Amino acid sequence: MAKKTRPLVLALCLMLCVFSSAQTVITIDDPATWTTAELSKYVGQTVVFSTPMVVCNNYYYTSSRLTISPQRIFAPTNQALPLSDEYDYLRDHNSRSELTLNGVNGYHRMGETIVNLKARVESSAQLKAVDEPLFVGNTRNDMLAGIPSVDQKAKHNLLVCAFNLEYYLVENLGTGYGPDNSTESDKQHTKIMQALSLIAADIFGFVEIEQGQQALRKLANALTQATGRTYSFINDNGSSSGSYTKSGYVYCQETVEPVNNLRKNDTQVSHRKMMQAFRHKQSGESFIFSLNHFKAKSGTASGLNADQGDGQGTFNYTRTLEAQSVLAQYNLNKTYYEDDDLLIMGDLNAYAKEDPIRTLTDGGMTDLHRFFHADSSYSYVYHDQAGYLDHALANATLLPQITGMAAWHINSDEHDRFTYDKSTDLSMFRCSDHDPVLVGLRLSAKTELTPPHTNNFEVLINGSNPLIINAEGGHFVIYTIDGHLLLQGQITNNAYTPDIDLTQGLYIFAVYADGKAQKHKLIIP
Repeated sequence: MAKKTRPLVLALCLMLCVFSSAQTVITIDDPATWTTAELSKYVGQTVVFSTPMVVCNNYYYTSSRLTISPQRIFAPTNQALPLSDEYDYLRDHNSRSELTLNGVNGYHRMGETIVNLKARVESSAQLKAVDEPLFVGNTRNDMLAGIPSVDQKAKHNLLVCAFNLEYYLVENLGTGYGPDNSTESDKQHTKIMQALSLIAADIFGFVEIEQGQQALRKLANALTQATGRTYSFINDNGSSSGSYTKSGYVYCQETVEPVNNLRKNDTQVSHRKMMQAFRHKQSGESFIFSLNHFKAKSGTASGLNADQGDGQGTFNYTRTLEAQSVLAQYNLNKTYYEDDDLLIMGDLNAYAKEDPIRTLTDGGMTDLHRFFHADSSYSYVYHDQAGYLDHALANATLLPQITGMAAWHINSDEHDRFTYDKSTDLSMFRCSDHDPVLVGLRLSAKTELTPPHTNNFEVLINGSNPLIINAEGGHFVIYTIDGHLLLQGQITNNAYTPDIDLTQGLYIFAVYADGKAQKHKLIIP
C-alpha cells in the first residue's frame, strides 16, 4: 500500500512547493504614514518594506525580537506643544506605528536602520523575519569611530561637554542609589572613563555626581592620566552627604581658567544649579557656563506640581521656576563675571517643547539641538520614545561663536543590561542612561569667527538642486520635514550643490556660514 501511495504524496509535495514559490510578495513602498492596523490585510503573507525601518527598542536578553517603526519614535512634547493638535496626533500615531519583529540575530542598538526588510506578517503588529535583515547606521562601530562633529559652522577652538553620570559615587556606597560596593564603583568609573578620555573636552559639566570634592577630584586625576593634559575641578566647598548628588565642573588647565568664583542657585532644588565663567587662554575671551540638573518628572506631587495630563509629568511647575531662576541668576551675575555670553547646559528633565524650555527660549536663549539638527536630535530614550532632556542653549551674544553641537549616542540607544551593575562589559557603552552633549565654541574677536570666504552667502533653490553661493568652509544639513537627517557636510567651494537625489516630498535645507544660519523648504513635486 505504501509503495502505491508514494507517487501521490510526492506529487502533492511538488504542488505545494510550486504554490509556495509562486506566492506573491507584497511590497510596501512608503510606510511613513500608515499605522499597524493597515497590515491586518496581509496576515499570513510575506511583505518587503522598500523604505527603511528603524529599531525603537531591543530585547536582546529576552528573545530575538525588536520593536521597529517606519521612523524614530519621539516623545510628543519633544516635537510639539503640550495638548496641541500636533501633540495629540503624535501621541496617537506613536501608539499605532510600532511593530514587533521576531526572528533576528545578534544585538542591535536602538536607532539602527533596517534596509529592505522581508518578513511574514503574523498579525497586525507582529512580523517574523524571512531573511536576516541588513542593519546599518548607529552601530557601536559608528560610535567608536569618534565623537560627532561640532564643526557645523566653523572649526572650534574650545569643546564643552555636559554629561549626566547617573549617580557617580566614590563614597557612601550601598544606599540604594548608584554603586552598591567598591567593585561596582570601580566598574562604573572604568566605563565612564572610556567615554571621557575619548571626548577629552576642555570643560566638562557633570550632573548626578556625588557631593563633596572626591568624585570631581577622581575624575580630574583620571582625565589627566588618560589624556596627558592637566585637568582640575571647581571646588564648591561642599562635603559629601550620603548618596545625594550635585552638579560640578572639571576643566583643562592648559586651555581654560576660571573667572572669579562659582555661583550657586538653590532655587527649588539644592546643589544642582551652578554658574561659572571660564576664560579661553589662547584668545583671552570668556563665557558664562550655567550647569543645571532640574527636578525629575517622577514622584508624587500635588497642586501645581501634580501631573496635569499634558505629557509634562509631575513637578513641571518646579522645573519652570528653576528655568526662571537660571535667567535671573545670569542677569544678576553677568556684571560680576564681566561677560554677556551665556551657555546653559545640563539635564533639565524637560523635553524641547515643555514649559521650562520655552521659558528659556522666550527669555532669549537659542535651543542648539533645534538650531543644528531640527527635530532629529535626542539624548535619552524612555519606553521606546527618544527626545532630549539634556540641553544646550546659547544666548544672542554667544550664538555667533558656537561652531556646532551634537549628542553622542553611546548610552541612550543601548540596552540597560550593559550597565556596570548588570554586566561584565567594561566598554563605554551604557556607562550612563543619558548621552553626553557636546558644544563647540570658537571664542575670539567676533570678526575672526567665520572662514574668510563666507561673507554674504546665498542659497538659491531651484527644484531639487539647491545651490549655495559664497559659503566655502560652511556647513549644510538636509532633513525631512519630520526631522529625519538625510545628509550633512562641509561646503567645499563657492558654488556648491549637495550630492543627493531626493524623492517626492517636503524637505528642510539649512546652511550655516558667516556666523549665521539660513533655512529653506525644498518641495519635490
